[in-house]
Amino acid sequence: MFNMFSIKIFLFCSSGMDCNTINGIATCVDPCTNYTVLNDAWRSVLNTDSSNLHCDNEIKRNTWHRMFLGENNAQIPNTCVGQIFRCGTAAPLWINGAHPTQADGIVSRPVCGYWSGSCCFYSSNPIKAKLCYGSYYVYKLDTASTCWLAYCTGTVIFQSIEGIVEMCFK
Repeated sequence: MFNMFSIKIFLFCSSGMDCNTINGIATCVDPCTNYTVLNDAWRSVLNTDSSNLHCDNEIKRNTWHRMFLGENNAQIPNTCVGQIFRCGTAAPLWINGAHPTQADGIVSRPVCGYWSGSCCFYSSNPIKAKLCYGSYYVYKLDTASTCWLAYCTGTVIFQSIEGIVEMCFK
Protein backbone atom coordinates (compact mmCIF):
# COMPACT_ATOMS: atom_id res chain seq x y z
CA MET A 1 0.00 0.00 0.00
CA PHE A 2 1.32 3.42 -0.98
CA ASN A 3 0.64 6.69 0.77
CA MET A 4 0.47 9.51 -1.73
CA PHE A 5 0.93 13.07 -0.64
CA SER A 6 2.14 16.27 -2.16
CA ILE A 7 4.07 19.13 -0.71
CA LYS A 8 3.52 22.66 -1.90
CA ILE A 9 6.50 24.93 -1.68
CA PHE A 10 5.85 28.65 -1.75
CA LEU A 11 8.48 30.93 -3.19
CA PHE A 12 8.74 34.39 -1.68
CA CYS A 13 10.74 36.86 -3.72
CA SER A 14 12.47 39.87 -2.23
CA SER A 15 11.20 43.39 -2.88
CA GLY A 16 11.61 44.39 -6.50
CA MET A 17 11.67 40.80 -7.71
CA ASP A 18 8.81 38.84 -9.25
CA CYS A 19 7.97 35.16 -9.15
CA ASN A 20 8.11 33.54 -12.58
CA THR A 21 6.99 29.94 -13.16
CA ILE A 22 8.18 28.05 -16.24
CA ASN A 23 7.45 24.33 -16.67
CA GLY A 24 6.33 24.14 -13.04
CA ILE A 25 9.57 25.60 -11.69
CA ALA A 26 9.27 28.90 -9.84
CA THR A 27 12.16 31.36 -9.75
CA CYS A 28 12.62 34.96 -8.69
CA VAL A 29 13.40 37.31 -11.58
CA ASP A 30 14.04 41.03 -11.87
CA PRO A 31 11.41 42.46 -14.25
CA CYS A 32 13.93 45.17 -15.22
CA THR A 33 15.86 42.51 -17.12
CA ASN A 34 12.99 40.19 -18.05
CA TYR A 35 10.40 42.08 -20.11
CA THR A 36 8.75 42.34 -23.53
CA VAL A 37 9.13 45.61 -25.45
CA LEU A 38 6.03 47.56 -26.50
CA ASN A 39 6.99 50.19 -29.07
CA ASP A 40 3.79 51.35 -30.76
CA ALA A 41 3.64 54.92 -32.06
CA TRP A 42 -0.16 54.75 -31.96
CA ARG A 43 -0.06 54.57 -28.12
CA SER A 44 1.22 58.15 -27.85
CA VAL A 45 -0.88 60.59 -25.79
CA LEU A 46 -0.43 62.96 -28.74
CA ASN A 47 -2.12 60.57 -31.20
CA THR A 48 -5.64 61.77 -32.08
CA ASP A 49 -6.19 59.60 -35.17
CA SER A 50 -9.51 57.77 -34.77
CA SER A 51 -9.47 56.02 -38.16
CA ASN A 52 -7.52 52.95 -36.94
CA LEU A 53 -8.50 52.05 -33.37
CA HIS A 54 -6.62 49.50 -31.27
CA CYS A 55 -7.58 47.31 -28.35
CA ASP A 56 -5.48 45.71 -25.59
CA ASN A 57 -7.87 42.82 -24.93
CA GLU A 58 -5.29 40.41 -26.35
CA ILE A 59 -2.16 41.88 -24.80
CA LYS A 60 0.07 39.21 -23.28
CA ARG A 61 -1.20 39.28 -19.70
CA ASN A 62 0.88 38.85 -16.57
CA THR A 63 3.98 39.61 -18.62
CA TRP A 64 6.30 42.50 -17.86
CA HIS A 65 6.53 45.17 -20.55
CA ARG A 66 8.90 48.08 -21.16
CA MET A 67 7.40 50.86 -23.24
CA PHE A 68 9.04 52.99 -25.88
CA LEU A 69 7.95 55.67 -28.31
CA GLY A 70 10.53 55.35 -31.05
CA GLU A 71 13.91 55.36 -29.31
CA ASN A 72 12.62 57.11 -26.18
CA ASN A 73 11.60 55.46 -22.93
CA ALA A 74 7.89 55.88 -22.36
CA GLN A 75 5.53 55.43 -19.46
CA ILE A 76 1.82 55.04 -18.93
CA PRO A 77 0.37 58.40 -17.84
CA ASN A 78 -0.70 58.67 -14.21
CA THR A 79 -3.12 61.50 -14.88
CA CYS A 80 -6.39 61.28 -16.75
CA VAL A 81 -6.08 61.27 -20.54
CA GLY A 82 -9.23 63.37 -20.75
CA GLN A 83 -10.26 62.89 -24.36
CA ILE A 84 -11.80 60.03 -26.26
CA PHE A 85 -9.99 58.81 -29.38
CA ARG A 86 -6.51 59.43 -27.98
CA CYS A 87 -3.66 56.93 -27.95
CA GLY A 88 -5.01 55.01 -30.94
CA THR A 89 -8.10 53.84 -29.07
CA ALA A 90 -11.60 54.96 -28.15
CA ALA A 91 -11.07 54.94 -24.37
CA PRO A 92 -7.44 55.58 -23.33
CA LEU A 93 -6.13 53.72 -20.28
CA TRP A 94 -4.01 55.41 -17.61
CA ILE A 95 -2.69 54.56 -14.12
CA ASN A 96 -4.74 56.01 -11.27
CA GLY A 97 -1.90 56.59 -8.80
CA ALA A 98 1.72 57.65 -8.55
CA HIS A 99 4.50 55.80 -10.31
CA PRO A 100 6.78 53.95 -7.90
CA THR A 101 10.10 55.23 -6.64
CA GLN A 102 13.20 53.03 -6.52
CA ALA A 103 12.55 52.37 -2.82
CA ASP A 104 8.96 51.26 -3.49
CA GLY A 105 10.01 48.24 -5.52
CA ILE A 106 7.03 46.67 -7.30
CA VAL A 107 3.68 48.38 -6.71
CA SER A 108 0.12 47.63 -7.79
CA ARG A 109 -1.92 50.42 -9.37
CA PRO A 110 -5.54 50.65 -10.54
CA VAL A 111 -6.14 51.41 -14.21
CA CYS A 112 -8.83 53.75 -15.51
CA GLY A 113 -10.21 54.47 -18.97
CA TYR A 114 -11.67 57.82 -20.01
CA TRP A 115 -15.13 57.87 -21.63
CA SER A 116 -18.23 60.04 -21.69
CA GLY A 117 -16.70 62.84 -19.61
CA SER A 118 -15.54 60.49 -16.84
CA CYS A 119 -11.84 59.88 -16.16
CA CYS A 120 -12.58 56.47 -14.65
CA PHE A 121 -15.65 55.39 -16.62
CA TYR A 122 -13.89 52.07 -17.31
CA SER A 123 -11.77 50.29 -14.75
CA SER A 124 -9.47 47.46 -15.73
CA ASN A 125 -7.67 45.02 -13.49
CA PRO A 126 -4.80 46.58 -11.53
CA ILE A 127 -1.34 46.39 -13.04
CA LYS A 128 2.08 46.26 -11.41
CA ALA A 129 4.83 48.81 -12.03
CA LYS A 130 8.51 49.13 -11.13
CA LEU A 131 11.08 51.90 -11.63
CA CYS A 132 14.30 50.41 -12.95
CA TYR A 133 17.83 51.74 -12.70
CA GLY A 134 18.37 53.77 -15.86
CA SER A 135 15.16 55.76 -15.24
CA TYR A 136 12.61 53.61 -17.03
CA TYR A 137 9.51 51.78 -15.89
CA VAL A 138 8.33 48.24 -16.51
CA TYR A 139 4.70 47.21 -16.19
CA LYS A 140 3.04 43.85 -15.59
CA LEU A 141 -0.02 44.49 -17.73
CA ASP A 142 -3.38 42.81 -17.79
CA THR A 143 -5.79 42.59 -20.69
CA ALA A 144 -8.25 45.45 -21.09
CA SER A 145 -11.66 44.77 -19.57
CA THR A 146 -13.43 45.42 -22.88
CA CYS A 147 -12.57 46.47 -26.41
CA TRP A 148 -11.62 49.67 -27.56
CA LEU A 149 -9.48 50.27 -24.51
CA ALA A 150 -5.68 50.46 -24.79
CA TYR A 151 -2.78 51.62 -22.64
CA CYS A 152 -1.44 55.09 -23.48
CA THR A 153 2.20 56.12 -23.39
CA GLY A 154 4.08 59.36 -23.21
CA THR A 155 7.81 60.02 -23.29
CA VAL A 156 9.30 61.21 -20.05
CA ILE A 157 12.08 63.64 -19.29
CA PHE A 158 13.80 63.09 -15.94
CA GLN A 159 15.33 66.32 -14.64
CA SER A 160 17.21 66.61 -11.39
CA ILE A 161 16.94 70.01 -9.76
CA GLU A 162 18.76 70.20 -6.42
CA GLY A 163 18.16 66.52 -5.77
CA ILE A 164 14.48 66.63 -6.74
CA VAL A 165 13.45 64.53 -9.71
CA GLU A 166 10.72 65.96 -11.90
CA MET A 167 8.94 64.10 -14.67
CA CYS A 168 7.40 65.87 -17.62
CA PHE A 169 5.43 64.31 -20.47
CA LYS A 170 6.50 65.20 -23.98
